[in-house]
Amino acid sequence: MEYSYPLSTDWTTQEMVDVVHFFEVVEAAYEKGIKREEVMAKYRRFKEIIPSQAEEKTIFRDFEKASGYVSYKVVKQAKESADGTIIRL
Repeated sequence: MEYSYPLSTDWTTQEMVDVVHFFEVVEAAYEKGIKREEVMAKYRRFKEIIPSQAEEKTIFRDFEKASGYVSYKVVKQAKESADGTIIRL
């Protein structure tokens, strides 16, 4: 990994850690696969930190530019999948 995560200085240290954990889940979905439940748990926490849809889109876009991974696709697939499904893109 040779890119930085889109973080805000307005967030607490724990919020930054939780957002990074969400993006690590997105990376895992692309690289090896990850359980739907883990994606949804990390996404729910992400939404507690970033409830605004517009801000979410901006952060997802910044992460995609830096990493090449599309967070929206991972979340969409997780939402549409049954429990126990391994998300892999």
